[in-house]
Amino acid sequence: MAWLNLQFQLPQSRVLRYGVAVVSVSMALGVALLLEHFQFREVADPLFLIAIGVTVWYAGTGPAILAIVFSAMADTYYITEPLYSLEITPDDVPHVVIFVAFALLITGFTAVRRRIEADLLQARDRLAIEVAERTQQASLLNLTHDTIFVREINGVISYWNRGAEELYGWAPEEAIGKISHELLRTVFPSPFEDIMAEFLRIGRWEGELTHTKSDGTQVIVSSRWSLRRDEQDQPVAVLETNNDITARKRREQEIESLNVELARRSLALETSNKELEAFAYSISHDLRAPLRHMAGFAELLRKSASTSLGEKGTRYVTMILEAANRMGTLIDDLLAFSRISRTEAHNSLVNLEQLVQDVLAEVCQDVKERKIACKVNPLPKWYGDRSMLRLALVNLVSNAVKFTRTRPQTQIEIGCTRHGDDHVVLFVRDNGVGFDMKYSNKLFGVFQRLHAQEEFEGTGIGLATVQRIVHRHGGRVWAEGVVDGGATFYFSLSKTTGAI
Repeated sequence: MAWLNLQFQLPQSRVLRYGVAVVSVSMALGVALLLEHFQFREVADPLFLIAIGVTVWYAGTGPAILAIVFSAMADTYYITEPLYSLEITPDDVPHVVIFVAFALLITGFTAVRRRIEADLLQARDRLAIEVAERTQQASLLNLTHDTIFVREINGVISYWNRGAEELYGWAPEEAIGKISHELLRTVFPSPFEDIMAEFLRIGRWEGELTHTKSDGTQVIVSSRWSLRRDEQDQPVAVLETNNDITARKRREQEIESLNVELARRSLALETSNKELEAFAYSISHDLRAPLRHMAGFAELLRKSASTSLGEKGTRYVTMILEAANRMGTLIDDLLAFSRISRTEAHNSLVNLEQLVQDVLAEVCQDVKERKIACKVNPLPKWYGDRSMLRLALVNLVSNAVKFTRTRPQTQIEIGCTRHGDDHVVLFVRDNGVGFDMKYSNKLFGVFQRLHAQEEFEGTGIGLATVQRIVHRHGGRVWAEGVVDGGATFYFSLSKTTGAI
């Protein structure tokens, strides 16, 4: 019982109790930062939750609430992007809410379990001593609703309290004199002989048993046995206390079944996604041949029958060709989008600054008549798939060029906002038409467009492709914009090999 007394006596004063919270969170933060330095990821939340659990166990609920607040602030300031800031972005809100909710659950469950476990242990030991040393006061056990009975070493019941009667349904006169394991039709977790050998050796046993009540229904109990020995150290009786955990075990089984069902559905969803991608790839390939025929014959019709078609007929043929070209572009984008998830990544050290220069040269070549000012800030070398990163940058720069078409002079800036050992954040900024931030959640969806086709051409797949490429590199992509005030697209890249 020394450890039990320690946990209640340790935090005597309020200062010491709340000091436990500060010390626990500080140690968790220090270990998290140390592990982050050695490339161990996603360790902060578990460490903070351990600190919160230690605080509630040794200091109580009040200090645990303080530990939750300190943990959330430390995680936001030192761990969550952007670093060294208490600013919480909309993307961080779910993480913070889940963390705080889980911490509160741990605090509540730990506090309740600590109190109940301490009460049960104290009650069990107190009653065991009273039964062994003061059998004349055995009637006191009837004051509790816990299931308690005493059986001789041969299993015959000699005492049956009110809690046992309430749980199992037999009155004391019906139970006393019966062999307990036969009366309750006990199902043991292991052979009874092995359990008794261990019990006689150490004098205690704890485990889960299945009992059958007088009405035939089964109940699962958490059972504790304590051995009483006589003056010659010979075993003479067993004090057994049982707590009904049937409802808890049922919930555990339900949770296990739900986890199995969740795993099955996740597998089915993954299979469905693969089939959908294969279907899109196949359809795109099958559409190419009839589309080429339609465009080819329309072009031949325009060339060979332009005089007989008239102005209206020529316009119709032109519209067919334009639609066919748009369809071809859409098919190409769909194929590129579907390949991203299937193509194996070939990571190498990529000079991002040189890659950006190559992309700008390619994209701006088709718009030489426009005034375009491009500013490229210093960029690091980074490990990644060069072809995928090039495609992502082409899409972002092409969007910047496209949506600045209405400006007298296009201004594009590409740079790096954060460069750490394990991640980098890049951005592409323009002075174009921008967008309303309330629609920002639609930017990266397939076929999602914020502008009409007549204003700005496009298929609505480019940014979805960028997002998929960035996810393949362990990062995320987001955007900020103002209507008629330009837009900035950010994307992060992660790795484990370190920056150059």
